[in-house]
Amino acid sequence: MIATKQMDLRANIKKYFDMAFNGEPVIVSRKENKNVVIISEAEYNELSKAKRNAEYLAKLDRAEEQIKNGQVVVKTMKELQAMEE
Repeated sequence: MIATKQMDLRANIKKYFDMAFNGEPVIVSRKENKNVVIISEAEYNELSKAKRNAEYLAKLDRAEEQIKNGQVVVKTMKELQAMEE
């Protein structure tokens, strides 16, 4: 991971973008600790997918707990078909 200042980033933006594209995250320090990180689109997509997967797994865990606690609604196939109509 590389760290740089905002002014240096402006002066060498291509260099830092190339580093991020090649898998090296770039931290850009800013005032009041409002730092940002530059990463490649591929890495961003991987992180987004991992986050969505974690959220989905958390939903499954909550559903499993509800089933264990009897917090479910049971319908027969006929009842479901009737709801469809």
